[in-house]
Amino acid sequence: MVVARLPLGLDRVVPPTFLGFALINSFTFGVDLVLLTVFHGWWNWPVPVSITLAYICAFGLAFVLNRTFNFHSHAPVGRQAALYLVVVVINYLAFILGIGSGFTALGFEYHLARLLAGACEAIYMYSAMRWIVFRNTTPQPDRAM
Repeated sequence: MVVARLPLGLDRVVPPTFLGFALINSFTFGVDLVLLTVFHGWWNWPVPVSITLAYICAFGLAFVLNRTFNFHSHAPVGRQAALYLVVVVINYLAFILGIGSGFTALGFEYHLARLLAGACEAIYMYSAMRWIVFRNTTPQPDRAM
């Protein structure tokens, strides 16, 4: 419904799943940052441990919310969870530890480093979730113009 109301013809180029992904993952990214703050900022755990635990919790929540409310998947959860795990591990190694910890090691404040990593991972994760994890294998009718 929201995508249909976008101005300037954006309703024809913005998939509804993109908007849903943005909303859900913005929320779970907030959960990630809160947990990171608790683990590292309050409890003084090492940055890599804090990032890892916050990441696992947030991405588990993102999987459930995206599967249920965004992609409306009824496919077997086992295969999707396995694919998601592979996607998340790649994302974790490349963007979270690579970029997030890298910027922290270069002297960036850990929240800023996580925000920069989050921008990169958003593009990768949406693409992987839409076309790999929750891909629709049944033909869809063309959208009416």
